[in-house]
Amino acid sequence: MPVTVLLVDDEPLVRAGLRAVLEAQPDIEVVGEAADGAAVIPLVRQLRPDVVAMDVRMPLLDGIEATRAVLRTVEEPPKILVVTTFENDEYVYEALRAGADGFLLKRARPAEIVHAVRLVAEGESLLFPASVRQLAAQYGEEGCNRAARVAMERAQLTEREAEVLRLMARGLSNAEIAARLIVGTETVKSHVSAVLAKLGARDRTQAVIAAYESGVVAPG
Repeated sequence: MPVTVLLVDDEPLVRAGLRAVLEAQPDIEVVGEAADGAAVIPLVRQLRPDVVAMDVRMPLLDGIEATRAVLRTVEEPPKILVVTTFENDEYVYEALRAGADGFLLKRARPAEIVHAVRLVAEGESLLFPASVRQLAAQYGEEGCNRAARVAMERAQLTEREAEVLRLMARGLSNAEIAARLIVGTETVKSHVSAVLAKLGARDRTQAVIAAYESGVVAPG
């Protein structure tokens, strides 16, 4: 089954460029387009895409609020990949904190765009871990850090779960973590699931942000 994608951007040329790149792949299908975040929820419910590639800045409803709305109202929501001009944009960090699964630069090469969509759809590795670290260092507020520390303490991760979280934050996939810890991939998946459940995180991106904001993993 191909990975199905919904494109959301107020610039027709951006949508056309993304469509051309993605539809050149046999395992990816663009199932729809929208020009603003306000149109996302009905299209997601109608088309049931695996991934929404969504501009972070739009005139009516931006990518941050659209992400929150989708995750709040859609049962079994799609993965959300925010599309941005600048990777160190505070809007990007807020979108990730709101529940987006990763971000993609508009100037990215075609191979990078395809890789980002596939990686987010699979959900077994962190997209652009170095950039996530940089964003956490730049925009993680003190108040958020205190709240994150409390949440991390309440999660009561085991020593092995904390180790898996640190490796996730470095961008390692489940298979790479398994090789590092000399355990089976299914064991790693179980640890990842436990970490997400204890932290109340939607996916590994939100878990990793919590790790940085709480100080369990140091940015940089």
